[in-house]
Amino acid sequence: MQPESTETELTTVIACIRNMLLSQEHATAAVHQLAQVARDLIPSAAGAGVSLLDDQGTRTSAGATDRLVEAADVLQYDLGHGPCLSAWATATLQRNNDTTDDDCWPQWSAAADRSGIRSMLSVPMVFQDRCLGAMKVYATVGHAFTAHEEQQLGLLAATAATLLGSAQPTDAPQRLSAALQAGLEDRQAIDRSTRMLMEQRATDPDDDHSVLLTAARAQDRPMAEVARQILARHPDPEN
Repeated sequence: MQPESTETELTTVIACIRNMLLSQEHATAAVHQLAQVARDLIPSAAGAGVSLLDDQGTRTSAGATDRLVEAADVLQYDLGHGPCLSAWATATLQRNNDTTDDDCWPQWSAAADRSGIRSMLSVPMVFQDRCLGAMKVYATVGHAFTAHEEQQLGLLAATAATLLGSAQPTDAPQRLSAALQAGLEDRQAIDRSTRMLMEQRATDPDDDHSVLLTAARAQDRPMAEVARQILARHPDPEN
Protein backbone atom coordinates (compact mmCIF):
# COMPACT_ATOMS: atom_id res chain seq x y z
CA MET A 1 0.00 0.00 0.00
CA GLN A 2 1.38 3.44 -0.91
CA PRO A 3 1.93 5.97 1.93
CA GLU A 4 -0.61 8.40 0.44
CA SER A 5 -3.37 5.79 0.40
CA THR A 6 -2.46 4.76 3.96
CA GLU A 7 -2.88 8.35 5.14
CA THR A 8 -6.26 8.60 3.42
CA GLU A 9 -7.41 5.29 4.90
CA LEU A 10 -6.32 6.20 8.41
CA THR A 11 -8.03 9.59 8.17
CA THR A 12 -11.28 7.86 7.22
CA VAL A 13 -10.95 5.27 9.99
CA ILE A 14 -10.26 7.90 12.67
CA ALA A 15 -13.27 9.92 11.55
CA CYS A 16 -15.46 6.81 11.81
CA ILE A 17 -14.16 5.98 15.29
CA ARG A 18 -14.73 9.51 16.56
CA ASN A 19 -18.32 9.60 15.35
CA MET A 20 -18.93 6.07 16.57
CA LEU A 21 -17.50 6.15 20.08
CA LEU A 22 -18.52 9.59 21.21
CA SER A 23 -22.15 8.50 20.84
CA GLN A 24 -21.71 5.12 22.59
CA GLU A 25 -23.10 4.69 26.09
CA HIS A 26 -21.50 1.34 26.79
CA ALA A 27 -17.92 0.18 26.30
CA THR A 28 -19.06 -3.26 25.13
CA ALA A 29 -20.68 -1.87 22.02
CA ALA A 30 -17.62 0.28 21.38
CA VAL A 31 -15.07 -2.54 21.58
CA HIS A 32 -17.08 -4.74 19.20
CA GLN A 33 -17.02 -2.01 16.59
CA LEU A 34 -13.37 -1.23 17.24
CA ALA A 35 -12.50 -4.87 16.60
CA GLN A 36 -14.12 -4.61 13.18
CA VAL A 37 -12.18 -1.40 12.46
CA ALA A 38 -8.90 -3.13 13.39
CA ARG A 39 -9.63 -6.07 11.10
CA ASP A 40 -10.56 -3.80 8.20
CA LEU A 41 -7.54 -1.54 8.69
CA ILE A 42 -5.03 -4.41 8.53
CA PRO A 43 -5.64 -6.55 5.40
CA SER A 44 -3.43 -9.42 6.59
CA ALA A 45 -5.63 -9.95 9.66
CA ALA A 46 -8.03 -12.89 9.60
CA GLY A 47 -9.70 -11.57 12.75
CA ALA A 48 -9.35 -8.95 15.45
CA GLY A 49 -10.42 -8.25 19.00
CA VAL A 50 -10.39 -5.68 21.78
CA SER A 51 -10.33 -6.51 25.48
CA LEU A 52 -10.77 -4.08 28.36
CA LEU A 53 -9.17 -5.18 31.64
CA ASP A 54 -9.36 -3.96 35.23
CA ASP A 55 -6.44 -3.38 37.59
CA GLN A 56 -6.22 -7.10 38.37
CA GLY A 57 -6.17 -8.15 34.72
CA THR A 58 -9.77 -9.37 34.78
CA ARG A 59 -11.60 -8.85 31.52
CA THR A 60 -14.44 -6.35 31.91
CA SER A 61 -15.48 -6.05 28.29
CA ALA A 62 -14.48 -7.68 25.03
CA GLY A 63 -15.23 -7.49 21.34
CA ALA A 64 -14.24 -9.94 18.61
CA THR A 65 -14.87 -10.21 14.89
CA ASP A 66 -15.44 -13.98 14.92
CA ARG A 67 -15.43 -17.13 17.06
CA LEU A 68 -11.78 -17.88 16.28
CA VAL A 69 -10.76 -14.68 18.06
CA GLU A 70 -13.20 -15.26 20.92
CA ALA A 71 -11.81 -18.75 21.53
CA ALA A 72 -8.20 -17.57 21.44
CA ASP A 73 -8.98 -14.80 23.94
CA VAL A 74 -10.95 -17.01 26.31
CA LEU A 75 -8.06 -19.49 26.32
CA GLN A 76 -5.72 -16.77 27.58
CA TYR A 77 -7.98 -15.98 30.54
CA ASP A 78 -8.40 -19.66 31.33
CA LEU A 79 -4.62 -20.24 31.26
CA GLY A 80 -3.74 -16.96 32.91
CA HIS A 81 -1.16 -16.13 30.28
CA GLY A 82 -0.94 -15.14 26.63
CA PRO A 83 0.07 -12.26 24.35
CA CYS A 84 -2.85 -9.97 25.19
CA LEU A 85 -2.42 -10.37 28.94
CA SER A 86 1.29 -9.71 28.47
CA ALA A 87 0.55 -6.59 26.41
CA TRP A 88 -1.71 -5.36 29.21
CA ALA A 89 0.67 -6.26 32.06
CA THR A 90 3.78 -4.75 30.46
CA ALA A 91 2.10 -1.97 28.42
CA THR A 92 4.25 -3.07 25.49
CA LEU A 93 3.52 -4.50 22.06
CA GLN A 94 3.55 -8.30 21.85
CA ARG A 95 4.12 -10.17 18.59
CA ASN A 96 4.11 -13.87 17.77
CA ASN A 97 5.36 -14.63 14.27
CA ASP A 98 4.78 -18.38 14.43
CA THR A 99 2.62 -20.21 16.96
CA THR A 100 4.32 -23.49 16.03
CA ASP A 101 7.60 -22.19 17.45
CA ASP A 102 6.99 -20.09 20.54
CA ASP A 103 8.65 -20.14 23.96
CA CYS A 104 6.79 -17.20 25.51
CA TRP A 105 3.30 -18.71 25.81
CA PRO A 106 3.74 -22.39 24.81
CA GLN A 107 0.36 -23.67 26.02
CA TRP A 108 -1.59 -20.83 24.45
CA SER A 109 0.41 -20.95 21.20
CA ALA A 110 -0.05 -24.70 20.82
CA ALA A 111 -3.81 -24.39 21.27
CA ALA A 112 -3.96 -21.36 18.98
CA ASP A 113 -2.08 -23.26 16.30
CA ARG A 114 -4.54 -26.14 16.52
CA SER A 115 -7.39 -23.69 15.97
CA GLY A 116 -5.75 -22.27 12.85
CA ILE A 117 -3.95 -19.20 14.23
CA ARG A 118 -0.34 -18.96 13.05
CA SER A 119 0.65 -15.39 13.97
CA MET A 120 -0.66 -12.50 16.02
CA LEU A 121 -0.05 -8.95 17.13
CA SER A 122 -1.29 -7.43 20.41
CA VAL A 123 -0.98 -3.75 21.36
CA PRO A 124 -1.74 -2.19 24.77
CA MET A 125 -4.40 0.52 25.03
CA VAL A 126 -2.87 3.16 27.29
CA PHE A 127 -4.65 6.28 28.55
CA GLN A 128 -2.94 8.72 30.93
CA ASP A 129 -0.33 6.14 32.00
CA ARG A 130 -3.01 3.52 32.69
CA CYS A 131 -3.33 0.43 30.53
CA LEU A 132 -7.02 -0.16 29.80
CA GLY A 133 -6.59 -3.40 27.89
CA ALA A 134 -5.30 -4.65 24.57
CA MET A 135 -6.18 -4.63 20.88
CA LYS A 136 -5.11 -7.61 18.82
CA VAL A 137 -5.16 -9.08 15.33
CA TYR A 138 -4.73 -12.73 14.33
CA ALA A 139 -3.65 -14.32 11.05
CA THR A 140 -3.88 -17.86 9.68
CA VAL A 141 -0.38 -17.66 8.16
CA GLY A 142 2.97 -17.18 9.86
CA HIS A 143 4.89 -13.90 9.82
CA ALA A 144 1.78 -12.02 8.68
CA PHE A 145 2.55 -8.72 10.42
CA THR A 146 5.38 -6.28 9.75
CA ALA A 147 6.58 -3.07 11.39
CA HIS A 148 4.02 -1.25 9.26
CA GLU A 149 1.13 -3.19 10.80
CA GLU A 150 2.63 -2.60 14.26
CA GLN A 151 2.41 1.14 13.68
CA GLN A 152 -1.11 0.98 12.23
CA LEU A 153 -2.46 -1.05 15.14
CA GLY A 154 -0.52 1.04 17.64
CA LEU A 155 -2.03 4.29 16.42
CA LEU A 156 -5.51 2.77 16.34
CA ALA A 157 -5.09 1.41 19.89
CA ALA A 158 -3.87 4.80 21.15
CA THR A 159 -6.86 6.52 19.56
CA ALA A 160 -9.27 3.96 20.99
CA ALA A 161 -7.72 4.30 24.47
CA THR A 162 -8.20 8.07 24.36
CA LEU A 163 -11.82 7.70 23.38
CA LEU A 164 -12.64 4.95 25.86
CA GLY A 165 -10.62 6.41 28.72
CA SER A 166 -12.01 9.92 28.58
CA ALA A 167 -14.63 10.69 31.21
CA GLN A 168 -16.55 12.83 28.72
CA PRO A 169 -16.59 16.23 30.50
CA THR A 170 -17.89 19.25 28.60
CA ASP A 171 -14.61 19.81 26.81
CA ALA A 172 -14.20 16.14 25.81
CA PRO A 173 -15.02 16.55 22.11
CA GLN A 174 -12.40 19.27 21.74
CA ARG A 175 -9.74 17.32 23.64
CA LEU A 176 -10.53 14.14 21.74
CA SER A 177 -10.39 15.92 18.40
CA ALA A 178 -6.96 17.26 19.31
CA ALA A 179 -5.77 13.80 20.28
CA LEU A 180 -7.10 12.31 17.07
CA GLN A 181 -5.45 15.04 15.00
CA ALA A 182 -2.16 14.43 16.80
CA GLY A 183 -2.41 10.74 16.01
CA LEU A 184 -3.01 11.47 12.35
CA GLU A 185 -0.07 13.88 12.23
CA ASP A 186 2.16 11.19 13.76
CA ARG A 187 1.04 8.76 11.06
CA GLN A 188 1.74 11.30 8.33
CA ALA A 189 5.23 12.04 9.66
CA ILE A 190 6.06 8.33 9.75
CA ASP A 191 4.76 7.74 6.24
CA ARG A 192 6.54 10.82 4.83
CA SER A 193 9.87 9.82 6.34
CA THR A 194 9.42 6.24 5.14
CA ARG A 195 8.64 7.44 1.64
CA MET A 196 11.71 9.69 1.68
CA LEU A 197 14.02 6.87 2.86
CA MET A 198 12.53 4.50 0.30
CA GLU A 199 13.20 6.95 -2.53
CA GLN A 200 16.73 7.71 -1.34
CA ARG A 201 17.72 4.09 -0.75
CA ALA A 202 15.53 2.31 -3.32
CA THR A 203 14.32 -0.13 -0.68
CA ASP A 204 11.02 -1.73 0.28
CA PRO A 205 8.70 0.36 2.53
CA ASP A 206 8.66 -2.38 5.18
CA ASP A 207 12.47 -2.23 5.39
CA ASP A 208 12.39 1.50 6.07
CA HIS A 209 9.58 1.12 8.63
CA SER A 210 11.86 -1.39 10.37
CA VAL A 211 14.73 1.12 10.33
CA LEU A 212 12.51 3.73 12.00
CA LEU A 213 11.17 1.25 14.54
CA THR A 214 14.67 -0.01 15.43
CA ALA A 215 15.95 3.56 15.86
CA ALA A 216 12.98 4.48 18.05
CA ARG A 217 13.48 1.45 20.29
CA ALA A 218 17.25 2.05 20.55
CA GLN A 219 16.70 5.69 21.55
CA ASP A 220 13.64 4.92 23.70
CA ARG A 221 11.70 7.57 21.80
CA PRO A 222 8.37 7.53 19.96
CA MET A 223 8.66 6.49 16.33
CA ALA A 224 6.89 9.67 15.20
CA GLU A 225 9.52 11.78 17.00
CA VAL A 226 12.33 9.95 15.18
CA ALA A 227 10.47 10.41 11.90
CA ARG A 228 10.15 14.17 12.48
CA GLN A 229 13.86 14.38 13.26
CA ILE A 230 14.65 12.70 9.94
CA LEU A 231 12.32 15.06 8.09
CA ALA A 232 13.90 18.07 9.78
CA ARG A 233 17.35 16.97 8.62
CA HIS A 234 16.18 16.08 5.12
CA PRO A 235 13.11 18.17 4.23
CA ASP A 236 10.54 16.47 2.01
CA PRO A 237 10.52 18.39 -1.30
CA GLU A 238 6.79 17.72 -1.64
CA ASN A 239 6.03 19.81 1.47
